[in-house]
Amino acid sequence: MKRILFPTDFSETATNAFVHALEFANSIGGELVLLHAFDLPIFDSQYFPENYMLIYESIELAQFEHFKDELPKLRAIAQERNLEGIKMTHRLMDGGLMFAVEKSVKEDNIDYVIMGTEGATGWVDALLGTNTTAVISDTTIPVFSVPANAKFKAIKNIAFTTRFRPKDKKALKKVLKLAKKLEAKVKCLYIKTDDSDVTKETIKEWENEFLNEPIEFHVVLNEEVKESILDFIMFKKVDIVVMLTYKRGFFENLFHHSLTKDCASSLDIPVLAIPIE
Repeated sequence: MKRILFPTDFSETATNAFVHALEFANSIGGELVLLHAFDLPIFDSQYFPENYMLIYESIELAQFEHFKDELPKLRAIAQERNLEGIKMTHRLMDGGLMFAVEKSVKEDNIDYVIMGTEGATGWVDALLGTNTTAVISDTTIPVFSVPANAKFKAIKNIAFTTRFRPKDKKALKKVLKLAKKLEAKVKCLYIKTDDSDVTKETIKEWENEFLNEPIEFHVVLNEEVKESILDFIMFKKVDIVVMLTYKRGFFENLFHHSLTKDCASSLDIPVLAIPIE
């Protein structure tokens, strides 16, 4: 059974992502590990010689009470969606988010991380937001980033951008395995520019290798890589975008420029970041 880590601060953004986490767990036959991390303030004990440990204890107790109070709300959401059968375990951990995620991934044998992300420009910010970027950068397993305005819908079309590298193929096989569980189709996209060095023979080799898989290959001739990808996502009714993290600089450059408000709003969909060697 796949184990899915869901870090939460119990905000609206996190609660929205919880719905995605529940539905994903249901689709792949997985279970959830709910994680709430908090930072203890740093006090100089010389100014609190007698009671500084009591301060720490009171903060930890308050966090526990908050955690305990919020959990029934999440269980209610599961019941509303008839998903109360999804197994959920809980972890309350002091320390920064990245420390807590890394610790849980290792100790709880986590297969996926699903987390909410803030951002006025939707899923584009999911790639660049501080917390999400930290998790994507340092985590060795796939990470789902769910924008605050991304309402859940079944995943039927998965966009996978590629440059037809051997590393890409390894990741594509993982995505196809997931797509079959979700009964989804993978739309593999390559933006061919004047500088592209991928041959027609390479593309044909990939098409032949994955001939019997639920996948479509799309080659778009355009110098505007960013705009081409965004257009593809809109017009192909993509439900989730797969990002490979072997070269994050490419994506940072690709999506760093601001988008129009209307365009960004229409592209509020989750991002799945897959680390590859």
